[in-house]
Amino acid sequence: MAYSSLHKLFPASAQSNLDGWFAASSLEGFRIRFGIGEFLLVSAAAYLGSATYHRMVLLQWPDPQQYAPAALLLGAMVSGVALALGGFNGLERTSLHRFMCNGVGAITVAFALFVSLMFLLKVADAYSRGTFLFQLVCILAGVIALRLAAYSRLQAGIAAGRIEARRVVLIGDREHCSEYSLRLRMTGIRTVRTFGFPARHESDFDLANHSVGGSAYVRQFIRQCRSRNPDDIIVLADETHLRGTRALTLALSEIPANIHVIPVEAADLIGAGRIVEFGKTVTLQVARRPLSQAERFIKRSFDIVGASVGLILLAPLLVAVAIMIKLDSPGPVLFRQTRHGFNNKPIRVLKFRSMRVMEDGSSFKQATKGDERVTRLGRILRRTNIDELPQLCNVLLGDMSLVGPRPHATAHNEMFEQLIWPFYRRHNVKPGITGWAQVHGLRGETDTLEKMQRRVEYDLYYVDNWSLLLDFKIIIMTIFSLAAYSNAY
Repeated sequence: MAYSSLHKLFPASAQSNLDGWFAASSLEGFRIRFGIGEFLLVSAAAYLGSATYHRMVLLQWPDPQQYAPAALLLGAMVSGVALALGGFNGLERTSLHRFMCNGVGAITVAFALFVSLMFLLKVADAYSRGTFLFQLVCILAGVIALRLAAYSRLQAGIAAGRIEARRVVLIGDREHCSEYSLRLRMTGIRTVRTFGFPARHESDFDLANHSVGGSAYVRQFIRQCRSRNPDDIIVLADETHLRGTRALTLALSEIPANIHVIPVEAADLIGAGRIVEFGKTVTLQVARRPLSQAERFIKRSFDIVGASVGLILLAPLLVAVAIMIKLDSPGPVLFRQTRHGFNNKPIRVLKFRSMRVMEDGSSFKQATKGDERVTRLGRILRRTNIDELPQLCNVLLGDMSLVGPRPHATAHNEMFEQLIWPFYRRHNVKPGITGWAQVHGLRGETDTLEKMQRRVEYDLYYVDNWSLLLDFKIIIMTIFSLAAYSNAY
């Protein structure tokens, strides 16, 4: 879809030129052509921006001796920064969003370096600020359009088999090789040959000493692998072949290719992990804390500022609601209930009282549609989410966050923890006043296991994909989305 939209941006002749430019038989060739193309485009866009500004605003053409070298320098800086940021690596696996962000980030860093260089050389006064802004706009537009074209062409080429990312030889059982060959094909990696595991021939492999004999069988096996000219060789070792893997990889090391070993029984575990240094050893880290220390600081700062501003702006509403609660029914204004917070720590959550009862702990019973325990005012408060506003105080105290998985009553959690696994992983971040599940209408009564499972799935998505931008999005959806106000009884 993205590629077809380019026909609106480029005439047919220009589109065919783009197709020819990016039609590389290998991914490496595609990377080289893309890098050269982006350098030329950025340089041309930089000079076009300076010419446009001078002609439209200053009514004259720019000095080529000044702005042509600057345009080439900008092109080299953007390409160099994009290369340093790894923007050309793993193109067959990266998402369009990440590919675009790399381009925009490279432009931002390159322009910052360009301005700093002009300042250090004391030539900033001779460079028009209007030209600078026009160049930035032209380069941004050009890079976005080019990357959209390149990405679309790459994905289409991989899907059609025209672009070959890498050549790989697979060694293992036929079933495992077939499965992994299909996986690799989706990213443009072509399997050029599959072999059975030669460690079955124990006469050729000394499994006890992990050494390889010089038999004709082993030498022939190595020659066959070498003849395919692979970029990578992947050994799919199951439990029966794992002992001989060290000897096999030693023999394969004679081939100038990357050698990989995948223990097939633990493939999913390895796929979810990453190799890290831990003290003086190396481990396979299969899970990590959802937020880094820097991310926790950013989120906490956002919570403090947001909760403080919210309490100040909403103070008249909070006072008015408190008065109406006292006039509507007997009882306290605020209701405190024990719920699970970060790392399952019990916290006392504040709410405006919306019921005639004050149930907590094991006596808790979830509100249902038409529940007679809910007061007349309470129905309005619950439907509009106003009953949750006192939790801004919980946010300031550090027990909660503005955005996060909604905390459940402790009795409610204990009901589902044995039925949904891993249920308590949703508590790896602080609970929130609003959350990703709630803005998608997954709130209110959870009278079936399926309803709670869907809520937990959305909560875990938030845990695994947190960003400050996502928090902003959820807050906006909480205010304006109708789904955030549904199923509230």
